[in-house]
Amino acid sequence: MRILHIGKYYPPYAGGMEIFLRDLLKALKQEGLDAAGLVHHHRPGRSSLKEEIEDVPIFRVSSLGQILYVPISPSFPLVLKKVIRSFRPQLLHLHFPNPSAFWALAVSEACAIPWVIHWHSDVVPSVIDRRLQLAYRCYRPLEQGTLKRAKKILTTSRPYLNHSIPLKPWASKCTVAPLGVDPERLPWPEADALQQAEGSWQPGCLRVLAVGRLTYYKGFDVLIRAAGRTHGVAVQIVGDGNLRAHLQRAIRRKGVQGRVLLRGGLPNVMLQALFATCDVFCLSSLERTEAFGVVLLEAMRYGKPIVASDIPGSGPGWVVGEGDCGWLVPPGDADALAAKMETLAANPDLCRELGRKGRENFKKKFHIQSVASDIKKIYEDILAGEAGF
Repeated sequence: MRILHIGKYYPPYAGGMEIFLRDLLKALKQEGLDAAGLVHHHRPGRSSLKEEIEDVPIFRVSSLGQILYVPISPSFPLVLKKVIRSFRPQLLHLHFPNPSAFWALAVSEACAIPWVIHWHSDVVPSVIDRRLQLAYRCYRPLEQGTLKRAKKILTTSRPYLNHSIPLKPWASKCTVAPLGVDPERLPWPEADALQQAEGSWQPGCLRVLAVGRLTYYKGFDVLIRAAGRTHGVAVQIVGDGNLRAHLQRAIRRKGVQGRVLLRGGLPNVMLQALFATCDVFCLSSLERTEAFGVVLLEAMRYGKPIVASDIPGSGPGWVVGEGDCGWLVPPGDADALAAKMETLAANPDLCRELGRKGRENFKKKFHIQSVASDIKKIYEDILAGEAGF
């Protein structure tokens, strides 16, 4: 069985969708499928190319950069046509949101085979970045046309499906397929990396780790405000993005330069060491653009308890509940977040117990191989139906 996945980017670009796509393609390969990925090049101006990454063909298409978080890639439809002709997939697996995937509607070779859509997130009409509300008016007709054409739509959690307005007309062909993580990608760090990570934490403090792009919906400014209202709490934020200077100013204003660090993008070995040495993981996101939170699964894999925003109609609260691994606070509520961190600082045994539960439930519910096995069955059902069985 040959499956072509169409995504936005691919590692080394560090995003939740991209990391999941990498893990899924590798796991599908282990399930006996021929899987390939067609994505944008994460570095603007680079030429299109084909790579073999962990025995999986990855086609990176040249892009000119981004507008409103959207890659601009005029050559995408031409490369899509060429890849379909050469790889000869039996099915397309489209990862949304990704406007370039709309080209499948216009490429005859794509229309000749069935599609699965992986619905990672709605294009949320953000109250934070209002430009997205205007852009969505142009995006929606193509979005709905693509959903109509799909044989199956995979959503990552029941709450997200229940609250997704774009998916309501197509609920009969939606199914919940949670994201997963490959634990082999997240080994226990070597002694040197652990020692370096240990030395990076403020001594005598509750160690709180946060990871993600420094962008508008991640709520890192809320985490910084919460840290400023606590004593004995140290925070490290790993990731880069356009809000770095803004967040650095917020750290200075709150006077927490010694306890809150922006680490930027880090090599995997150091990020893994921070996961291993932290006490708590925090996801402070503000709105449904944070649809699932793959990074929560990474924290569970390392046995770390979680404090996460309980975003209405979104997945993080569902993930924490399914993992039985942490606590939820209202999104944007710095006081509630600060109070929870103060409580955890005084209860290290409770942290360890919930971390243990999270690690156990990760193995049962969010291991990428079991996720890939379920998705393979969906492929088989679709192709069997196409064959008229």
